[in-house]
Amino acid sequence: MQKIALILLPFVFIACDKTFDEIVDTTPNNYQVTSVSPVDSFTYSSNDSLITIRIVFSISSEVGNVFCDVIASDGTKLNESPFQLLDIGNNRFSNDFPLSEFYPNGIYDIKYYVQNLDQTLQQVAIGSFKFNNGQSNRPPVIANTVIEPDTVVVDTTVAIFTSVEASDSNGQNDIKQVFFVVYRPDGSSSGTRNQLFDDGDTIQNGDLVAGDGIYSLLIQVNETNTKGTYRFEFQAEDRGGKFSNKIDHFVLIQ
Repeated sequence: MQKIALILLPFVFIACDKTFDEIVDTTPNNYQVTSVSPVDSFTYSSNDSLITIRIVFSISSEVGNVFCDVIASDGTKLNESPFQLLDIGNNRFSNDFPLSEFYPNGIYDIKYYVQNLDQTLQQVAIGSFKFNNGQSNRPPVIANTVIEPDTVVVDTTVAIFTSVEASDSNGQNDIKQVFFVVYRPDGSSSGTRNQLFDDGDTIQNGDLVAGDGIYSLLIQVNETNTKGTYRFEFQAEDRGGKFSNKIDHFVLIQ
């Protein structure tokens, strides 16, 4: 099994609310976190859809309620409200959390919180595990690249709009990144992956509609760029590490 790092946060405190996001205190406690689980990997199946979340303390006499948040690989919080872990004795708190075949593959984070006896709420640990949704992983597919304009006379700085459609039969949230690599007129390249975005940010990225499967990026060229024909190689990668087809689009800079 692949092991994922555990981070203990013994002195990070946050407000007692349902979002768990404000620091309010830095007073140390007498108890410590000795372990959390899971910290390896979990594969979903219809017979095994529950993952056991557990945290163990050195002592639990000062521990009130224990909660956690489960964060998927795409940054989505899977629990609508703080998920409570139950006191099962011997300084251990545990509960089974349901996972779904429709959740994306990748590294998931679990943030652990303690409500102390004085009612302050403290984040005490972060653990991670690798999730496999048990589905046949198919690579993403890209189509319909756009570069406007694709012929540029650069006597000043010129903005170029780029976009590509990307889809994944395992679900759009299985797409990890959409990017292009630029090859200069002499065929050389830095290999940098220029990330495109489907976030609806028209000012920064030129993307018109968030979540429509069209990924966009605005770039700039100017008189310092080498003149000639550039090749933009578009591709996408999913969270299982599979790559899409490649599409080349050419840009002439004069």
